[in-house]
Amino acid sequence: MILAFLIRGPLIRAFLIRGFHIHPMSGWRAARVVLAVAAMCAPSIAQQTANASAVSTAMVTFTLDFPQSNPAHYSIVVDAAGHARYECTGTVAEDSEEQPYRAEFQVSAGNRERIFDWTKQAQYFAGKIDSGNKKLAFTGTKLLSFQDGRRSNTARYNYSALAAVQQLTILFQNMGATLDYGRRLSYYHRYQKLALDDELKRMETQAKNNELDEIQGVAPVLQEIFEDASVINVVRARAKELIEMGNRTTTGR
Repeated sequence: MILAFLIRGPLIRAFLIRGFHIHPMSGWRAARVVLAVAAMCAPSIAQQTANASAVSTAMVTFTLDFPQSNPAHYSIVVDAAGHARYECTGTVAEDSEEQPYRAEFQVSAGNRERIFDWTKQAQYFAGKIDSGNKKLAFTGTKLLSFQDGRRSNTARYNYSALAAVQQLTILFQNMGATLDYGRRLSYYHRYQKLALDDELKRMETQAKNNELDEIQGVAPVLQEIFEDASVINVVRARAKELIEMGNRTTTGR
């Protein structure tokens, strides 16, 4: 397999062809030389493959458990390519049962870079990140995890004094707030269209106050509302404006 890989190289292929053409025995000697080179290169090739695999599988996970909130639990996973997954279980209407919700989306390049830069600054969560201050109000049990094929670290905290962890917490909670709008909007669009206007008003306000991130993550839900002729025009206009806000954030304009 390694030989086949090396023979693809034009120089080595030409070398083998010339060797066999000049003399059969010389050709076999050339093949033995290539095999010897391949054996020496094998560890390097294996290391490069391992490094590439580690980079491609690197991911950061944020989890929040806060019984006093709705949803009481959610998680966000972002990998090195920027693919993100949000999962939660919660209710929308007071009399409704808890339902699981999942959304997948592509994180903007800027936030993807920030997430992995802050993770590096936080030593990939290898040590303690909680401040240890018991006097602080409980704002939910938070977990930050990092996996990349070579390491797997998870740290639990209520509040962290580390600037990088604080930045990650704000970003992930803003992303969580955005994705939870997607959950509620999906429910209202299906079962309670008259509630859409107030929900979108709140979303607009939070977006303008920089309390939401990755609005494009709920663009499919917003697009469905915008394209639904049975929804009143003011609601459709709000949905369109939020889509455009997400587009501006993603493209940096």
